[in-house]
Amino acid sequence: MTINGVEIQDTYAEAFGMTGARCIVTAANERWAKIAGETASGYATSVISCDAEVGIESVLSAEETPDNRPGVSLLFFAFNTKSLEKAVANRIGQCIMTCPTTACYDGLPGSENTIAVGGALRYFGDGFQFSKLIAGRRYWRLPVMDGEFTCEERVGTAKGVAGGNFLILGETQAAALTAAEKAVEAMNNVSGIIMPFPGGIVRSGSKVGSKYKKLVASTNDAYCPTLRGLVPTELPEGVNAVYEIVIDGLTLGAVEEATRVGIRAACTEGVVRISAGNYGGKLGKYLIKLRHVMSKE
Repeated sequence: MTINGVEIQDTYAEAFGMTGARCIVTAANERWAKIAGETASGYATSVISCDAEVGIESVLSAEETPDNRPGVSLLFFAFNTKSLEKAVANRIGQCIMTCPTTACYDGLPGSENTIAVGGALRYFGDGFQFSKLIAGRRYWRLPVMDGEFTCEERVGTAKGVAGGNFLILGETQAAALTAAEKAVEAMNNVSGIIMPFPGGIVRSGSKVGSKYKKLVASTNDAYCPTLRGLVPTELPEGVNAVYEIVIDGLTLGAVEEATRVGIRAACTEGVVRISAGNYGGKLGKYLIKLRHVMSKE
């Protein structure tokens, strides 16, 4: 299979299950909503070393938020509910509550399973906090120096999918990066997903394991151009740069849709092949077959 002359390799991305949550963060204007979202998603690229994988799902207009102010939708992913609850409460407390004019709401109302957010942060009010129950949902209001921080008591969780990915193999660094940027731009229009790495793009793709026993992951040497001739390579002739795009989603369907949209956008001049990272089916139960996904167009 080829798209715009770019080979779509007959392989699959290997994704795995994680628990996800969506928080709606609002502010007095879009600028501060974005600052809050970007701060809360800092150092949240991979659960290999981070407490969660976090990103901005979308920017929301005032008509799309609970308090009719501009906002952003944040997605959080962790291995289990306990880890997720801790990460979300910490990040909302440290990065959202501290940010001027913000408020935080549940983005998955009606979920069977929930985690404490406002319910965990309310103690910051030092006894001056108070709550109100509206339509079965409890909101805490904490006094802060510019007024009040409103935060929903609990937010819903969902069984999500993390680790969806594809690799862009380019003739040059510039060609591969341009293709990756186009892919991220297109994927940003897909609901229910985030790309947690910087700008949505990964230069340091990893493999499971290392020669150093203390590490659980190390550089994906088969895709490193400078290691040609030193290790078995997966790089065709003419490929001198590879970028990976990693996708987390609230559903498998959302991850597959983002994969399809991203690959289509990435098939540009100077790209030789689209591939994916997998571990022989040993890491995750979701096998996202590239050619099958693209055939659904």
